[in-house]
Amino acid sequence: MSGVNDKDTVLDVACGPGLVACEFARHASHVTGIDITEAMIDLAREKALENNLSNLSWKIGNALPLPFDNDSFTLVVTSYSFHHFLEPEKALSEMLRVCKPGGTVLVADVCVQDEHSAQYDRMEKYRDNSHVHALTKSEFAKIFQLSGLTDLKQAEYGLDREVEHLLDASSHSLSDREKIMNMITSDVGVNNLGVNAQYEGDHLVFTFPISVFAGKKS
Repeated sequence: MSGVNDKDTVLDVACGPGLVACEFARHASHVTGIDITEAMIDLAREKALENNLSNLSWKIGNALPLPFDNDSFTLVVTSYSFHHFLEPEKALSEMLRVCKPGGTVLVADVCVQDEHSAQYDRMEKYRDNSHVHALTKSEFAKIFQLSGLTDLKQAEYGLDREVEHLLDASSHSLSDREKIMNMITSDVGVNNLGVNAQYEGDHLVFTFPISVFAGKKS
C-alpha cells in the first residue's frame, strides 16, 4: 500500500524498536525513525546493525510537533501508535506537513468497530497505561477524509496473540492482569471486545483488528 521504491525517503513516526523502519530500509533510499523513548531508539540502532542496514538514521523526539521541515519526506508512515496519541488528528496533520507533495502518508493501527470501542479501551488501559483510545473505523475514516489526502486506500488484517504471552510482555499490576484475564475469558464466544477471543487447546488467544489507511498528498 505504501508503494515504496528505491528513490523514497521515509519517515517512521513512533518507530519503537525499528522493526518497520528496517523493513522499509530494504526498499527505500533512506529511512528516518523517530521515537520519544531513548531506549527504543537504542534498540532500533541495534536492529539496523544486526541486519547490516546503513541507510537509516534515528532521532529522539515528539510526534507533535515533528521536528522536521515541511515537505521533507516522500513517504511518512506509523504503525501501532495512534492509540497512544491524545490528538491523533493533529498527529496525522503533522505527518502530512512533513510529507512532500505527491508523497504518501500511511497509518496502521488497531481499529475496532464502534460497538466494541468502550470495552476494548477499558481492557487495553488495564494492560497498558499509555493506551489512550483505539480509533473506530468510522473515526479513522473521518480523520483521513478530512485530512486533504487524496487517492485514499484502506485495508485490514488480524494480528494474532496468545494472551498470557502478551501480558508477560506488558506493564501492569497483578490485580489489573486478573481483570484483563476475566474480561477476555468471559468474552469467549461473545466478542463484546471485538478481538475474537477463543481457546486453541489450552491457550487463550485473541486477534487485534488492524486497519491500514493510506493517501497521497496533493
